[in-house]
Amino acid sequence: MVRVNPERCTGCGVCLDYCPLEAIIMPPAEKGARQVARIDPELCVQCWVCVRQHVCPFGAIEAEYPTDFYHVFQHVISDPVETTAETGVPGRGTEEAKTNDVSGRYRRGEVGIAIDMGRPGVGCRLGDVEKVAMAVARAGVTLEGPEHTPLAKLMTDLKTGQIETAAKDLRVLSVIIEGKCQETQLPAVLAALREVEKEIDTVFTLGLVSRVEPDGSAPLLDTLERLGFERPSRGKVNVGLGRPLFQD
Repeated sequence: MVRVNPERCTGCGVCLDYCPLEAIIMPPAEKGARQVARIDPELCVQCWVCVRQHVCPFGAIEAEYPTDFYHVFQHVISDPVETTAETGVPGRGTEEAKTNDVSGRYRRGEVGIAIDMGRPGVGCRLGDVEKVAMAVARAGVTLEGPEHTPLAKLMTDLKTGQIETAAKDLRVLSVIIEGKCQETQLPAVLAALREVEKEIDTVFTLGLVSRVEPDGSAPLLDTLERLGFERPSRGKVNVGLGRPLFQD
C-alpha cells in the first residue's frame, strides 16, 4: 500500500500533479505543525504511478506490496506494468479481441463485447461495474471466464455478472467487461447499456468485434446505423495472418 512518510515530506507539493485520480492531497496543517502531503485511501487505486516515477524528490512516498486478495487485484488491475498471473497479460490482464485471428474467440454470427469502464482522472467502483455486467448479461451477453479476463475472478456467477459483495466498494483506475452475444441480440445489449449508463457514476466506452464476410462486407456496421449509432471512424483490424482455431 502507498503512503507518505511525514518525516521525509517537506510539503513542497511536487507530487500533487502526478496522481491520475488526485488521491495525493495537502491538507491544512494543525497549529504549530508542518504541512505535509498524505494519500486519501478512498481515492487511491494503488496504481503506483507516484512510486514508479519517483515523483517525490525527498523519497517520502513509500509502498508495500498489498497482501490481501482484493487490494492485490486493485493494484494489478490499475498498474499497467503489472501482469495478471492467470492470463499472463499486462495492462488490466486482458488482450481483449486483439488476437482473434489466432484465438478464434468470435465466430461468424457473433459479436464480441468489450466495455472499458473508468479512465485515468475518473476511475470506477466495482459496484458500478457489476451494474453494467449484470445489465448486458440479462440482455444476452455471455461473459468471459478468468482464463481471458481477471474481472471474472471477482464474479460469483458468470451467468449473471454478480460481483462478490466484499469487492463492490473497491475502486480501480479502469477495468474491462468482456463477453459475446449473437448478432441478433446486439440491439437488446445496446438498449441495456443506454439504460444502465443512467445508474452509474463513471464513464465507459464500448468496443464491438465481428468477423468480416468473405465479400468484405461488415453487417455489424449496417446494424449500428440502423439502430441510430454513427458508423465508427476508427478500429482495429486483424488481417488473418495468424492461425485461427477455426475458420467459421
